[in-house]
Amino acid sequence: MNSLSQVVKVGIADLNIVRPPGTIRTSGLGSCVGVVIYDERAAIAGMVHVMLPDSSLAKTEKLNKAKFADTGIAELISILKGQGAQAYRLKSKIAGGAQMFQFSSQSNLMRIGPRNIEAVKQKLLQENIQLVAEDVGGNSGRTIEFDPASFLLQIRTVNKGVREI
Repeated sequence: MNSLSQVVKVGIADLNIVRPPGTIRTSGLGSCVGVVIYDERAAIAGMVHVMLPDSSLAKTEKLNKAKFADTGIAELISILKGQGAQAYRLKSKIAGGAQMFQFSSQSNLMRIGPRNIEAVKQKLLQENIQLVAEDVGGNSGRTIEFDPASFLLQIRTVNKGVREI
């Protein structure tokens, strides 16, 4: 890492893009899923911090597209394409979707983590984006950082240390 490289931070229900030498990071991934989409040749990557599986769950008039798997991924693809990425070259890596709480009832409503993972994978498939690697599920929170120069996604998992995919 040189001193010129900056870290673009992505908040919860937020998205952003980065070019080398910068990296892009989000923290607080519990049941949320961090989705990284990148184009190696255009040297650009984006990340969306998905909170909920489906925008039909929106309760407000003004939709925060980044909050939902379906609209967040579509919005990120649109921004990347606007910056020179080619749809057919896009690849993705995902992390998160933990089951943070143990519930006695296996109510589907409470299975936000698994539902987020499923919704993200479905949308990537629909958009023809290859899912290259994933670190999902479990019951620990994660912080992820993607480097668009090496295409490595570094994952820090609570009590499990760091790994790269």
